[in-house]
Amino acid sequence: MSLTGQELAKLLEPSIERLGYELADLEVRLGAKGGLVRLFIDKPEGVGLEDCEKVSLAVSALLDVEDPVPGNYDLEVSSPGLDRKLTKVDHFQRFMGQIVKVKMRFPVAGRRRFRGTLLSVDDENIVVEVDGESHSLALAAIDTARLVPDGL
Repeated sequence: MSLTGQELAKLLEPSIERLGYELADLEVRLGAKGGLVRLFIDKPEGVGLEDCEKVSLAVSALLDVEDPVPGNYDLEVSSPGLDRKLTKVDHFQRFMGQIVKVKMRFPVAGRRRFRGTLLSVDDENIVVEVDGESHSLALAAIDTARLVPDGL
């Protein structure tokens, strides 16, 4: 059995949430010489090494039983970091008022990259203010979005 990244996230999320964490993001890279499954977990008060170890043990056991990833791979569990990816509507809602970097899949108003203040979010769009001008960006058309740490 081999799952897509989205299917793997759905398999792992309930176990991670039962431990008190959010699955913030997931990366899966598979190759002939081995692969990588990288989980980014979060909780309101932040994530430390012990949190990563706790989730790693639980997820490793689940992956051993379910065997959803073919071949050999390394499992890594990490915090999302200061420049965390924003992948869900709740991520955008949580960081409203913060500076974000957004890369679109195709140009909007003649550009693909936006860096500015996240003003609002709904189920379909975010609004980012860049140089005093508001841009409504469709969530479905976002290639990547990241939080910009203070001072950068």
